[in-house]
Amino acid sequence: MLRNMAVGAEVYRLKLILAPDTRSSSTAPVPRRPLNLNRAEYLFNQRNGLSVREIGLLHQKRRRGFGGVRCQVTGIQPKRPASDAEIELAVRAGKDRLLKVPSSNIRNFCIIAHIDHGKSTLADKLLQITGTVESREMKEQFLDNMDLERERGITIKLQAARMRYMHRNEPYCLNLIDTPGHVDFSYEVSRSLAACEGALLVVDASQGVEAQTLANVYLALENNLEIIPVLNKIDLPGAEPDRVSREIEEIVGLDCSEAIHCSAKEGIGITEILNAIVQKIPPPQDTAEIPLRALIFDSYYDAYRGVIVYFRLIDGTLRKGDRITFMASGKDYYADEVGVLSPDQLQVEELYAGEVGYLSASIRSVADARVGDTITHYSRKAEQSLPGYKEVTPMVFCGLFPVDADQFHELRDALDKLQLNDAALKFEPETSSAMGFGFRCGFLGLLHMEIVQERLEREYNLSLITTAPSVVYRVNCVNGDTVECSNPSLLPEPGNRRSIEEPFVKIEMLTPKEYIGALMELAQDRRGEFTEMKFITESRASIIYRLPLAEMVGDFFDQLKSKSKGYASMEYSFIGYEESDLIKLDIQINGDLVEPLSTIVHKDKAYPIGRALTQKLKELIPRQMFKVPIQACIGSKVIASEALSAIRKDVLAKCYGGDITRKKKLLRKQAEGKKRMKAIGKVDVPQEAFMAVLKLEKEVL
Repeated sequence: MLRNMAVGAEVYRLKLILAPDTRSSSTAPVPRRPLNLNRAEYLFNQRNGLSVREIGLLHQKRRRGFGGVRCQVTGIQPKRPASDAEIELAVRAGKDRLLKVPSSNIRNFCIIAHIDHGKSTLADKLLQITGTVESREMKEQFLDNMDLERERGITIKLQAARMRYMHRNEPYCLNLIDTPGHVDFSYEVSRSLAACEGALLVVDASQGVEAQTLANVYLALENNLEIIPVLNKIDLPGAEPDRVSREIEEIVGLDCSEAIHCSAKEGIGITEILNAIVQKIPPPQDTAEIPLRALIFDSYYDAYRGVIVYFRLIDGTLRKGDRITFMASGKDYYADEVGVLSPDQLQVEELYAGEVGYLSASIRSVADARVGDTITHYSRKAEQSLPGYKEVTPMVFCGLFPVDADQFHELRDALDKLQLNDAALKFEPETSSAMGFGFRCGFLGLLHMEIVQERLEREYNLSLITTAPSVVYRVNCVNGDTVECSNPSLLPEPGNRRSIEEPFVKIEMLTPKEYIGALMELAQDRRGEFTEMKFITESRASIIYRLPLAEMVGDFFDQLKSKSKGYASMEYSFIGYEESDLIKLDIQINGDLVEPLSTIVHKDKAYPIGRALTQKLKELIPRQMFKVPIQACIGSKVIASEALSAIRKDVLAKCYGGDITRKKKLLRKQAEGKKRMKAIGKVDVPQEAFMAVLKLEKEVL
């Protein structure tokens, strides 16, 4: 009867009326648990059919022995958040999430969005509504399990969670993979998309389409995913869902006629999102009978269990105790523990094609199970490995050195383990005359660099010094060779260089029209070349520039936000190398070259950078017993200079009288001593000075 009432898309409020139970022959009244009629109200519509709550109430009726239930339409009601009763009933269904379902009832999806568009809040609400996480355990940003993510309010690592959802009286397994929103973590997003068949595109209904929204949509389209547009934060006073829908259709090209309007914070529209996931996202292929192939999309190191691998089963079946092989490394292990992420690790006996899970096999070497590798059976190997992921190219480099030289080996182990969890991190050993032994590390951006440094210091108790960020330059030598150089100390001599090429990026800035002039001025100051400007809507514009990457690794993003009062957003992509008029700027202290302070700069900016560095060093280096010149040089030519005056002992203090020749003799003797001291003296630059100068370099560059 309930299904026949669902005519059209109108939403009704239904009231349950309980008929007396006539089956009991006892004259004494049977004590029954009272049912709160207000908590027993629920919504349904034609498309959704019976909801989880309706099914639960019918089960309640059979279990408690109610004589009958009939429904009365009490009037049309507006859409409202999920009630406590709906959440309670969904929790009961959610606790059965380890029960197996056929492949046709599995849905693998991720959430993609620009930073701060409500992605983590929506993930929290999905976990709560499906009963995956109980109310007493619920907290904001539930899937963001690092303190760093909670402090900064951003998602850094992708996280997987398995949910169970009842749709039209059928159980479904929903595998959610939450993704970061910042451009520096786009590699995490690409790996998530490779493990899914669909994606929820979350757009802030008050802000509209932003730069990273476009970038993530294009990544999803490249992976042939089904995209469901979701307009979030419709409860805000400034929300304009109709305008944002038009923006998505015009800019992205997605049909928004069925876009879901929701408020993750208030719980509005969450059921519609779950139903859309079930109805629109295709199930994985049923390939459980062919040889095992599983794609590793993430991993981390556990001190007690070794390397823990997160994977998506593409083909075959994996059981606990199976002997497995990693096809890229060639290593084999026994699967001691197999399970699912829900979002905590829950052990199961087997997993089959289409499922997402984890694996523990006492893997001690971090090199044996890398992200992108394929898992197969040792005895029944797959003929061909999965394509894996495109090799990531670091965009920004810097040196990481331990403050205490004894921590070098600890730093190396920490980088190995962190690289397992962050596949975009690259590193190689480096030696510095000033800071000793360390590593040259490659990152996808400045935020990525900051996060890695903080994670090393927090998770592995290291104290680190970070050198100024730089990019990879390509040097064309006279003999025809091409040398890639990320460290100024590795730059060939001027006589051997024919030209230097630097990396360029295409940067797209989305901004309200009143800030166009300020952002264009910013890009021009950073040697940008204007490419295109177009108005997305009447009030928002897209500005595209070609910009040297070296000009972006400073405070470009901060300046962008400052000049646009926080309203502009940006997204960039590498486009190639171009020849530029670049030179190496050296710093000499007392005639000795200080290699860690050398930088590669554009010729037009050499003088202001050199002047700023020498002035800062003069303040930071302690005075010596002799005069210390501090010079910024291009080759042998000094372009900026400062002098640190000597500490002078008063040798005339004991001469309270007498002939002037006695005083001159003492002064001459002092001058000769200082000259001799300067010839053999060595100036030790303190690490505090290096760190302060490096901060200055970041600001000036």
